[in-house]
Amino acid sequence: MKVAIIGGTGFVGFHLTRHLLAAGHIPRLLVRPGSEGRIEERDACEIVQGDVEDRASLNDCLAGADAVIYLIGILREFPARGVTFDALQHQGVVKTIAAAQAQGVERFLLMSANGIHADGTPYQRTKYQAEQALKASSLRWTIFRPSVIFGDPQGRMEFCSQLKKDIIDSPLPAPLFYRGLLPTNAGGFELAPVSVGDVAAAFTLALAESRTESQTYSLCGPQRYSWKAILNTIAAASGKHKLMMPAPVLPIQAAASLFDRYPWFPISRDQIQMLMEGNVCHDNDSFARLGLTPTPFGVDQLTYL
Repeated sequence: MKVAIIGGTGFVGFHLTRHLLAAGHIPRLLVRPGSEGRIEERDACEIVQGDVEDRASLNDCLAGADAVIYLIGILREFPARGVTFDALQHQGVVKTIAAAQAQGVERFLLMSANGIHADGTPYQRTKYQAEQALKASSLRWTIFRPSVIFGDPQGRMEFCSQLKKDIIDSPLPAPLFYRGLLPTNAGGFELAPVSVGDVAAAFTLALAESRTESQTYSLCGPQRYSWKAILNTIAAASGKHKLMMPAPVLPIQAAASLFDRYPWFPISRDQIQMLMEGNVCHDNDSFARLGLTPTPFGVDQLTYL
């Protein structure tokens, strides 16, 4: 099967390309000029130079494909540089849907995100809008909503390596965020980290099984971990013991309101809000529905750190 991938040079795209090749598929990647070096097995892939905002590039990428996978997602937007949630997470999907319909590609797999909703942050809202656009189309769709994803980053941005760089390796104590005036349950909000290999396996399986059509799968790891437990695990995997202390969210949000427009500031207001909401699957049966066994999060899985 020839599979067009939009966003194939990113973290998930790198691992998904490996899985697709192992399953005998031919990945066709839409790649910005100059980013060809980010593709591991270039000779086994088809490469189309272009950008998701260019309809001609999308048409070239999707022409003759059997399916398309849309992976593009960003954690922060920088409107001054033209990098926005709406352009990449919503309008990019709308344009890819239109190109798929024009090129006769009927199968569409979308990477959304766990915990999104219509009235959430701009990140959550644009992911939700993309889902609605796909569901309203005539395409045979499958939507995946992963929680925070961990795994060997291969030089790309990844959840655990980013926390190691920004928090564990910092000389400052690790922040255990909390709301309100008192540090009640500081760092107690929960996440359910999911392996990038398991996410890639889910996408690959969906291409082969029609039962996954018109289905939405929330992909979470098998266990929930508090923010504090996750930081301790990353520290242990890094061979360190990290001092931690309660950190009230309000002043951090105030600082972010002033500085999160700049790339050097480590976190945005929306990221803080979503972090405090937690990120777990309330009906954690998607891997069972797919017939897959998710990988547990732990020190043994973080040797890449």
